[in-house]
Amino acid sequence: MTGRQVEIFDTTLRDGEQSPGVNLTQIEKLEIAKQLQRLGVDVIEAGFAAASPGDFRSVARIAAEVRGLTVCSLARLTPGDIERSYEALREAERPRFTFLSLPQIFI
Repeated sequence: MTGRQVEIFDTTLRDGEQSPGVNLTQIEKLEIAKQLQRLGVDVIEAGFAAASPGDFRSVARIAAEVRGLTVCSLARLTPGDIERSYEALREAERPRFTFLSLPQIFI
């Protein structure tokens, strides 16, 4: 590859919890995030900070404790989601949002 770089964007902490029967604790999510950091992942989508208080706390803790990579929070394009994600990522070394777009409803 000439002048191009591939970034590894991992969604285990957000998509992984969508699997039936999976319910990770904040400590488990932090340990997975630290392992992903050791593996050299570039970006971790740590969760959906606006989804619940537990998700917010997990994203915030990962943002505060995991260094050397980008920590990302999923957010809908709503002021509340954006504000919640911003707050959760406040201590991240390299914060990022991933946005879900909301479909336009025409009447």
